[in-house]
Formats: sequence, C-alpha cells, structure tokens
Amino acid sequence: MVKTGVMRLTRSQVGDAVLAVVLAVIGVAGTVFADHGREMGTALDGLGVSLVVAAALALVVRRRWPAAVLIAVALLTSTYLVIGYTYGPILLSFLVAVYTVASHLPLRPSLIYSGVALAVMMAHIFTNEDAPGIVGVIPGSAWVVVPYAAGLVRRMRREAVARDRTEMIRQHVDEERLRVAQEVHDIVGHGLAAIKMQADIALHLLDKKPEQARPALDAISRTSGAALEELRATLAAVRRPGDDAGERTPGPRLDRLGELTERMREAGLDVKVGVEGQPRELPAIVDLTGYRIVQESLTNVLRHGGSRHAEVMLGYAEDSMGIRVSNRVLGPPGKGGGGMGIRGMRERVLALGGQFEAGMGENGIFEVRVDIPVGGEQQ
Repeated sequence: MVKTGVMRLTRSQVGDAVLAVVLAVIGVAGTVFADHGREMGTALDGLGVSLVVAAALALVVRRRWPAAVLIAVALLTSTYLVIGYTYGPILLSFLVAVYTVASHLPLRPSLIYSGVALAVMMAHIFTNEDAPGIVGVIPGSAWVVVPYAAGLVRRMRREAVARDRTEMIRQHVDEERLRVAQEVHDIVGHGLAAIKMQADIALHLLDKKPEQARPALDAISRTSGAALEELRATLAAVRRPGDDAGERTPGPRLDRLGELTERMREAGLDVKVGVEGQPRELPAIVDLTGYRIVQESLTNVLRHGGSRHAEVMLGYAEDSMGIRVSNRVLGPPGKGGGGMGIRGMRERVLALGGQFEAGMGENGIFEVRVDIPVGGEQQ
C-alpha cells in the first residue's frame, strides 16, 4: 500500500485553525484601530503586528500542547506589552490559551502553568513608565482568573458526563450479565432436573424391566439435546448480537409450550395447559419471560412438588398477559436448592413492570401468579 502522506484533520483541529485565523485577523484590525490617533506609548509597527499574529496562530495546536501554547502566548503578549504597544485584541489569544489549559489539564498542573503565565503577563506593569505598578496586579489577574474559571467548569462538566457514561455502560453490562445468568440458570436447571428424573426412572427399570428403560434413555437424549441447542443459541446471541435472528435457533416462546410440556411428561410430570382469552402475538421480551416463568415453575414442581400433576393457565387480556402455575406440594418449591428460582422469576417480572406472587393457597396448592403489562405496540 502506498502512503500519500496526506494527514486527515479532525473537526477540532479544523476548528482551532479557523479560530486562530479569525483571531489573527481581528487582532491585526483591532490593534491598528486602537493604535490610530494614540499619542502615548510605542507606535505600532511590523514587530507589533507580528507578535499579534504569532500569538493568534499559536492557538492552532492548543489542544495538542495546551501548556506550551499558553507559555508561548504569554511570552508573546508580555513582550508586546513591555515594548509599549497599545492594549488590544492580542489579549483575546491569551484568554483562549488560559481557558484551554484549565479545560484540558488536571487541576494541579493547570494551576501551575496559569500562575506562571500570570507572572509573565504582569511584567509590563513594573517596566513601563505609565504602568500602575503593584496596584495593577489585581485587575491584571482577571485576565487569568476569569478564563481559568470558565475552563475549569467546562472540564468538570465534561468529566461528569464521562463518569455518567461509564456508569451507564457498567450498569448495562451488569444487567446483561444478570440476564445471561438467568437464562443459563433456567435452561440448565430445567434440563438437569428433567434429565435426573428420567435417569432415575431408567435406573429403576434397568434391572427389573430393562426393555422399558429405553424410552427414558431416549427422553434423556432429547432433553439434553434440546437444552444444549437452547444454551448454544443463547450464548451465540450474546457473542454476536448483530446476527440475523433468522439464522439462529428460534428462541423460546409461549407458542412452544407444547415442546416443554412434552419433555415434562417424559420426565414423569403430568401438565395440563389452559388458555383464557384470545391468544395473540406478544412483544418478544414478554413472550420470552412468560415461557421462562412456566419453565421455571414446572422445573420447581419436578424438583420439589409433592405430586406429579401441575396446571398452567395462560390469560390474554387487552393490555396484559397473565400466567398461573399451580400444583399440590409438600412444601414451597425452591427452598431446597437455595438458588435463583423464585427470586429470578420475580426479578424478570418486576423488570417489565408486572406483578408477581408465589405462595401456598388453599388445600395445599402452591401457585405462581404473574401479570405482565403488554401495551398496544407489538415488537
């Protein structure tokens, strides 16, 4: 590859170049105007104009070398004033240089460089015959204090915005990590619970009725394969979030509950599913959350339930989606594992602004009740 040697300028560099040229033009025109008819001091000549132009053009690299530019502009401005030229727009270049140091450098070095620049600037009040002397230090220091304060405020705001952005990114990463952890927990927990139950059945039948153990082993194979595919799809979505959804395994949805209940029946859990209202397309996040709620609830029944029967009721309302999973148990599900089951379901639902209840009802029936707002817009 042949390099052309042409350097592409950034927007800030172009802006600084334009600012420098504008200040040079204003500096020359304003100085000439201010010097017109002036009787005292040194008359403006080529050296004075050169100092004005040099101070302005130094600002071209003010962002790259703010400290060096400030010292250079301070020396040029001080030389201009010590010689005795009229006060004029050259001080605008000095103001910009001080502002840049305060805006781009940390507090300690910016204070040091600004203090040095102030000392250099104050030289003319002690050298010129018509200078005010020590009395002029206070008003003269305003040429440093005012732009420094403005630059400091600018830097503090910029750092605050950067901190907020960093915190937002960190929070997003934490939320994504929690989401992935919940997904993996639901997939792996459900799969292992079903596999364990099917393996227990196979082991029980292996010695007495070995010919009947094969269906359980087939169910283990199907369940583990389905769990691996779902886990692979979840991890692929995390690694390549921009991939076409059509190229990945379809995600779990409520219209795929038949596959889930079939796996649960193979594991020995009888599941009845009922529907209230008219089924309709739901926002993707609501559809996924609803599936996970049913999946985790049935997994808890399989692990801790006192019976092998569970009922799932889906309720489609105009602006909400309701889910109820109930079964007869010996104790509340989830306590034995001390894991993320009930807590994970609650966090999923609350994150969508829904309502979640889980607890023992009448006649020893444990129920999980969920109501998730849907809204009118489909995603």
